[in-house]
Amino acid sequence: MRSIAIKMLFGDTAKFYGILLGLSFATLLIAQQASIFVGLMSRTYALIEETPQADLWVTDPTMQFVDDTKPMQVTALQRVRSVDGVSWAVPLFKGLLVAKLPSGSRQICDVVGVDDASLIGVPARMIKGDVSVLRKPDTIIIETRGARSRLAQPINPADPSGPKRPIEIGEELELNERRAVIGGIA
Repeated sequence: MRSIAIKMLFGDTAKFYGILLGLSFATLLIAQQASIFVGLMSRTYALIEETPQADLWVTDPTMQFVDDTKPMQVTALQRVRSVDGVSWAVPLFKGLLVAKLPSGSRQICDVVGVDDASLIGVPARMIKGDVSVLRKPDTIIIETRGARSRLAQPINPADPSGPKRPIEIGEELELNERRAVIGGIA
């Protein structure tokens, strides 16, 4: 029985290579889709993973998905703080804002707003600067990838499409038409 199956498989070379190619392509697609799924899922919980201080997260009851940007009302935050066994609760906001760069271009940016008293939710590792700069008015911390790509500035202001340099500490930009000074890079 086994010998008949092997003869049928190897007997027609074109059919054999067609089956082999089909199986290889199907395996590639399965692996690719699995990696896309894992990547999307890891991005979904990245903010929670990078904020280890919180044991429990409370959101607005009308929030439908992770990137749904609905800030929690102050009264709801006070209700959470009043629950027995809750030692602390602080607000954390995640949303999208339009950034106007010094070159005049605009970029949509992910923004994480943290509690200014406790600074819970700040980046765990800073590359340049210190998290305490967030206590200064109008100061922000940007991510390294953003500084090198989306927020990068042209070396020659007369040629905005030319080579670019990473945006640096001390430079200003506008977030929703409000001044913001870069105080650190994470």
